[in-house]
Amino acid sequence: MLIAFLGTLGCLVPAPGLSMSMAEGDTLISVDYEIFGKVQGVFFRKYTQAEGKKLGLVGWVQNTDQGTVQGQLQGPASKVRHMQEWLETKGSPKSHIDRASFHNEKVIVKLDYTDFQIVK
Repeated sequence: MLIAFLGTLGCLVPAPGLSMSMAEGDTLISVDYEIFGKVQGVFFRKYTQAEGKKLGLVGWVQNTDQGTVQGQLQGPASKVRHMQEWLETKGSPKSHIDRASFHNEKVIVKLDYTDFQIVK
């Protein structure tokens, strides 16, 4: 909210090499997730990895013994939000998502990963 207010005052000027969206406060965040439904055996992890990479996010995804898929997303808040919506509503073509759970969201100073990995 403060960043939006400062933006209206014209206080935000993009640093050289940064896009305006980054200067507007696209803070790096990390969030854990778990997806429930028909999400195993339907290439959910592969599609999740591809979507995460397409958005420029880093993190990981894995199947659980409980039949869910879990992982962690890291990147600019706007991109993470887009990925959260994708995980909740789209997923892989043959998946059926009952619900998505997001937890442990926090602001981070730097990314903990360099890529988006499928964990076996």
